[in-house]
Amino acid sequence: MSSSSSVSDGILKFATQYSLYTGYITFSFGIIGNVLNLLVFTQLKQFRTNRCAFYITIESISNLIYQIFYISLTVSASVYGDAITGGTNSWCKYRIILPQMCALTTFYMICCSAVDQFFSTNYRYNFRQMCTLKIGRYFAFIFICFAIIHSSALGSPYHIQGTLGCVLSNYVALQYSTYFFYPVLIGLLPITIATSFSILAYRNVRHIVRRQLPIVRRNLDKQITAMVLMRVIAFYAYGICNWSIDSSNFYFYLHYQLHCK
Repeated sequence: MSSSSSVSDGILKFATQYSLYTGYITFSFGIIGNVLNLLVFTQLKQFRTNRCAFYITIESISNLIYQIFYISLTVSASVYGDAITGGTNSWCKYRIILPQMCALTTFYMICCSAVDQFFSTNYRYNFRQMCTLKIGRYFAFIFICFAIIHSSALGSPYHIQGTLGCVLSNYVALQYSTYFFYPVLIGLLPITIATSFSILAYRNVRHIVRRQLPIVRRNLDKQITAMVLMRVIAFYAYGICNWSIDSSNFYFYLHYQLHCK
């Protein structure tokens, strides 16, 4: 019995250390990549008025905020334990609200960049004129406001509840989170939008030679479309790997309501 317990402890320790160090490596590369995105898209003149570059810039800022928060949380937890990262309702809400806000912003900026690239590479002139930088700024502002309001509303019912830790204390919010927010709002919906429009944009770019455009513009459209397509592929892979309805909190909540009150 003791040998099996020691083996389990060893596996758990290894898994914890593996997760910690791979997290450091992954997020270090993420920070470097997002900083490079910001430098390229804000400093180079040809990208300053590009709508797709505008969306990617907002996405990179959102990713940086999340990555800095994640690294700070991981380091604090590994050094100080729960003395800093747990125990209070305000911190419980904050650690839920900020990641949700960044996730919503990032996912729908990816969708906006895919949709915009489809319109900007379309062979129909009226389609290409439908999306402007001014409209793009309006959409970005609307999505960011929605992300802030939605995350604040969904994060406010989180509380520290006994041994369960930081969990939803509202039954309606729990069902909404379990059956709509995670599987649909940041799962199936953005994946479908981003994948569909990125494929259509790629199809447009394959026929871009037929249009009378300067070579520099053609190359820029191809590069931006390739970048958007690669981001969508990574987003699709991430979404599929994490696209499982996490009902464990739901059952924990029911157990807590039935047996602990």
